[in-house]
Amino acid sequence: MKQLSGHVALVTGAASGIGAAIVRRFQDEGARVAGMDVSSGFASDLNLSADLRSTEALENALKQMVSSIGAPTILVHAAAASFPGGVLDTHPSTFLDLYDVNVVGAARLLQLCAPQMTERGGSVVVLSSINAGFATPSLAAYAATKAALNNLVQTAALELAPRNIRINAIAPASIDTPALRASFARSGDAEDARVRNIGRHPLGRLGTAEEVADLALFLASDRAQWITGSVYAIDGGAGVTRR
Repeated sequence: MKQLSGHVALVTGAASGIGAAIVRRFQDEGARVAGMDVSSGFASDLNLSADLRSTEALENALKQMVSSIGAPTILVHAAAASFPGGVLDTHPSTFLDLYDVNVVGAARLLQLCAPQMTERGGSVVVLSSINAGFATPSLAAYAATKAALNNLVQTAALELAPRNIRINAIAPASIDTPALRASFARSGDAEDARVRNIGRHPLGRLGTAEEVADLALFLASDRAQWITGSVYAIDGGAGVTRR
């Protein structure tokens, strides 16, 4: 039997990269998947358009999901906003905007989806980052939001446990996605940036979105029924050395 047979999943950030890989992996394992993004043209059982900054937009999207494919038993928050810059050269409004998408967006989703999961229980997987645990001058606002997200996951794990809802986070290092390749291009020498980035990972390569999707599948599935409140690194060893 497929691992997610009978499950209904909501995946944010579904249009590309890790989110798109998770949609495909969950579908392959038997789940009905509603993908959510602000972009269009992606493939899921139900494509939803909503801005994570808007509670009203999320409420409307969830109503559409429930009426079309059912209430979620799995939630994956893979969407994220990012901005290059340090603490002193990132405008305060950018800090607030990234926090609204990455952290408050997760809280909005939990507040809307948890009541839908209460009868059966459920699993939540949040995409964090290895940068949550390190000084990251080039991505100060992004890293700060991911550190906050890790704490949110741990707190929510305690609050949701009596409802039989588990929540865990995945903290990737550099994953070969369109967003990462775009960041290499902005450096002026994309190939040099790629080589230097790979050098920070002891296993000698970038990760793939499919590898992250495999971990998300495990955490979302019934195989992880006794796991909650944890943050799992998937980083090619980068967290060991941070070179």
